[in-house]
Amino acid sequence: MADRYLSFATGRTGARVVRRLGLPRPVELPRHRPGGPVLAGPVVLGEADGARLGKPLRAVLESCGARIEERPERPAALVFDASGIETPAQLDQLHAFFAPRVRSLAVGGRVLVVGAPAADAASVAQAAARRALDGFVRSLGRELPGGATAQLLLVAPGAERPESLAATLRFLLSARSAYVSGQSLLVGPAEPGEPPADWDRPLAGRSALVTGAARGIGAAIAETLARDGARVLCLDTPAQAEPLAALADRLGGEAVPLDITAEDAGARLRERLAAPADGAGGGLDVLVHNAGITRDRTLARMDAEGWRSVLGVNLIAVERLTDALLPALAPGGRIVVTSSIGGIAGNAGQTNYAASKAGLIGLVEALAPRVADRRITANAVAPGFIETRMTAAMPALLRQVGRRGNSLGQGGRPVDVAEAVAYLAAPASGAVSGQVLRVCGQALLGA
Repeated sequence: MADRYLSFATGRTGARVVRRLGLPRPVELPRHRPGGPVLAGPVVLGEADGARLGKPLRAVLESCGARIEERPERPAALVFDASGIETPAQLDQLHAFFAPRVRSLAVGGRVLVVGAPAADAASVAQAAARRALDGFVRSLGRELPGGATAQLLLVAPGAERPESLAATLRFLLSARSAYVSGQSLLVGPAEPGEPPADWDRPLAGRSALVTGAARGIGAAIAETLARDGARVLCLDTPAQAEPLAALADRLGGEAVPLDITAEDAGARLRERLAAPADGAGGGLDVLVHNAGITRDRTLARMDAEGWRSVLGVNLIAVERLTDALLPALAPGGRIVVTSSIGGIAGNAGQTNYAASKAGLIGLVEALAPRVADRRITANAVAPGFIETRMTAAMPALLRQVGRRGNSLGQGGRPVDVAEAVAYLAAPASGAVSGQVLRVCGQALLGA
């Protein structure tokens, strides 16, 4: 559904009106276009005293084709290596770097602070200083105008290599992360995976299964994975067989009409993967659990069927299918689940839905270390307000609250979630596992 306020606020007359009245001033977010550069302008790269990540950061930026300049007029990104900050007093260096530069950021600009995890700190002072980076980035993300975003990248000991950082830096600094802000991601010491021959097609030669693929976010995920080179198996309920087949045909993939809550769903999928319909070879590289339903009512008014159906589709089926398909998942495979900020912050009338989405976060956090020996990763994306047919059916007032209740002042698009899934599904993202990436424009609710 069209966002009329966004259209008004970005027009010549509307922009003057909202400025005079002090209303929210969202902008059209620059989004990724195939073949486009990672960054459309220069980068300022700064560092704290004693910083340790300058060389790998510079190497990745240069490999992206980024121009590193000291005083550009309109920088596309401000990147600060805070890995040398050891005490709270040294946090002054954040102010010294960002305060004189942040107003000059280009529309859709990027702020990235790179630090070390507080959990690995050697002293109380060091832990306090490292944790302070999180609050700084989240607050700065709420101040940035013009669709700019701010992120915190934590680099664990052993992950200080360019190849460990490349996929995450390319995502966070590019238009692929247009609707991601105020987030913290941890790059761990695990083997990052092979960099692709072509960063525009990182999934070339790989197969992906996407559940709930017939429409909305699921269809966008299937389209984005196919764009990135994957052969996509599009799964949805038999009732969605017609749009599912049309999508699969358009993407050169395969339609799989199946009820994922059926007792034999896992066995049937294993058979399908072992002998695909087009004879292209078995196995699976990427498993995306996107299927989900809502049955919203307050708990006192919710019947047992409404409770069980949501838990059954959103969580129980995910657990069962993951367990059934793990043997078919190739070494270096990727598991990505679609959670929700509702599973983080909760939402009135959605105790069943929030429980299921919080359960998915627990699932990937517990699963990640258990599959690490096969170089498989497990991660979650947590969308906020995304413009879909489901949100279009919401009451108008609630829809406006959802759109404006974030730092970017607008709803996201299905492709924003799809870009996050594609990043986590890429072979070069192997150093990121057990993480929850919120795609919510830095929603005002939740941590």
